[in-house]
This record gives sequence, C-alpha cells and structure tokens, in this order.
Amino acid sequence: MSDSEARTGSLPPARRRSTLPVALQVPNLLTYGRIAAVPLVAGALLWNTDSARWFAFALFIAAAITDFFDGWLARAWQQQSALGRMLDPIADKLLVAGVLLMLAANGTIAGGHLWAAFVILSREVLVSGLREFLGQLRVPVPVTWLAKWKTAIQLIAIGLLIVGPAAERFLPHAVDIGLTGLWVAALLTLYTGYDYLRAGLHHVIREDEPENS
Repeated sequence: MSDSEARTGSLPPARRRSTLPVALQVPNLLTYGRIAAVPLVAGALLWNTDSARWFAFALFIAAAITDFFDGWLARAWQQQSALGRMLDPIADKLLVAGVLLMLAANGTIAGGHLWAAFVILSREVLVSGLREFLGQLRVPVPVTWLAKWKTAIQLIAIGLLIVGPAAERFLPHAVDIGLTGLWVAALLTLYTGYDYLRAGLHHVIREDEPENS
C-alpha cells in the first residue's frame, strides 16, 4: 500500500469491495453462464452430429473454466456472497448430471458403463443432502484434495466423451479413454462419498444424543 493510500485509508483496486449489486457481480455472472450452458450442451448432445459434439465440447470447456474463475475472482475482488455460495455447487451438479444423462441418452455411455455414471450421480445427491443438513447445524463440509482430483478426472473424462467420435481423427479411442476416466472418477467418488458420509453421520449421531445433564 502506498503512503497516499495509507493516509486516505483506501485499498488497492484488487482489494476494494465492489459497489455493484451482488446479483450483477462478475463471479455470479460467470455462474449464471455455467447454468445457462447446461441446456445448450444437452441439446447439442441430443442432436449428436460431429459439429454438434464439437459445439457441446467447446461450451463444456468454457463452463468448466468458469468454475475456476468465479471462485478465484470472488476471492481476489472480495465479491464472495451467499448467492454465489448457493449457486456455485448447484451449477456444477447441473452441468455434470445433465451431460451424463444426455451421454447415456445418445448411447455414448451404455451397458455396464452406465454404472459409473450412476455412482457419480448418486454421490452428488448424497453430498448435496449432507451439505444441506450440516449447513443447518452450521458445520462446514470442506472439499478435500482427493475430491478435487476426482473432479478434475471426471471433467476430463466427460469432455472426451462429449467430443467422442467427432475426435477420432485427432484422438483415436477418445470414447474408450473417456470411459476409463469415468470409471476412475467413479471409484474415487465411492471413496470420497464414504468419507463425507462418515463425517456427516458423526454429526448426525451427536445431534441425536441426549445432552449431558
């Protein structure tokens, strides 16, 4: 901070709180965009042509990038908000769930591989329920590093499955690689889901125990 800033008590621009309404702050606008991308990606996957798959892939990558930047900008610009904390996980789950459903609908994920998608979707429901309950108890549910790795592998696998046959000229066996990544993400999902469940049950059981007299 410069001498003039110290005298006036002002903050550098990167740390100055925004005067924009919360709903119009950039991090929240990025989250809105991620939510808006879900039906567009789903529609392109149902169309299921090579050009539609590339369009869906581009939108999915853009949406995944906003998932990083909305949180980073919110912290850097001090624009963290209750609205953002609510919408961010909703946007993530809508994107993953919507894409997995459409990939199953167009046959990219089929047969036994549907179990991997089922495990991932089930875990998302489990964690959402735990977060809602523990939020009422004001108990935070921190994201572990393993969960972050799971998310990264999952997004890469889904991206490969989206572009799928359209990328065979540039990346042979793209679908097979994507399905393998989906199974890796599903296995990590089982572990991280169990970890969250165990921590949640600890608080649930403690909540039900009678208070010591």
